[in-house]
Amino acid sequence: MQGQRLGVRLSRAAVLGSPIAHSLSPVLHGAAYSALGLTGWRFEALECAEAELPGVLAARPDWAGFACTMPLKRAVLQVATTVSEPAAAIGAGNTLLPGATGWHADNTDWIGIRDALAAAGAGPPGRVVLLGAGGTAQAALAALPAGCEITALVREPGRAGALLAAADRLGRPVRLGRLGEPVPADLVIATLPAGAADPLAATVPDWTMPPGWTLLDVVYAGWPTPLARAARQAGARLVSGAAMLLFQAARQVELMTGRAAPVEAMRAAMRAAAPASGC
Repeated sequence: MQGQRLGVRLSRAAVLGSPIAHSLSPVLHGAAYSALGLTGWRFEALECAEAELPGVLAARPDWAGFACTMPLKRAVLQVATTVSEPAAAIGAGNTLLPGATGWHADNTDWIGIRDALAAAGAGPPGRVVLLGAGGTAQAALAALPAGCEITALVREPGRAGALLAAADRLGRPVRLGRLGEPVPADLVIATLPAGAADPLAATVPDWTMPPGWTLLDVVYAGWPTPLARAARQAGARLVSGAAMLLFQAARQVELMTGRAAPVEAMRAAMRAAAPASGC
């Protein structure tokens, strides 16, 4: 939509990050373009470290937009000339769109988390545990209803300043604890990198959780993860990070093309490309 307002026909987009070869974003966006009949559109994966981001954008001023993954989620706010209210409140972005005066930063991660939980039938939680304190944990705060009790379990509480600042901006107070601490909750959102939460699987039997609790693990490679397997044995509803990826990409498609995203076509493409993703 940003590009369309400028009257420019935009047909190229990409996901940026490092490393990026594993990304499923080209599968999702490519499937959307095909289902929408956008035969002239192309979506690529471009290796891009934080220091390279300004140059990558400067070389592609007429592109339809960029999905941005690690390590760029905070850097996108620095290169943008305008920032959406959700991205500013979260303190991180995952989307760059062309605007009238430069690049516009947005965040669709929180939409991906919200819609993935809703699609899985998870009701509004009263108590939430976040595992980790990075940009995805910050986005998770925006996806949570006001008034819920939130605990973030982290390795080093002293390094959770960005999460606490986002919590203050979003009006979602957060208590800090250490990873491994058993905290009862209706919803656990694991935002740790692949493998980082595996040691916690052994502690799940010690968690005192209510019936019907939910685990969303943002990791989707090799699903279910060890943490997800342990949670399933403890009676949890499981939500794979692939569902979050699907719904955040669907919103990016809408922002870049101005068309409603063909979610089921995108889901089918992800299942074909990554059958062990849990989508």
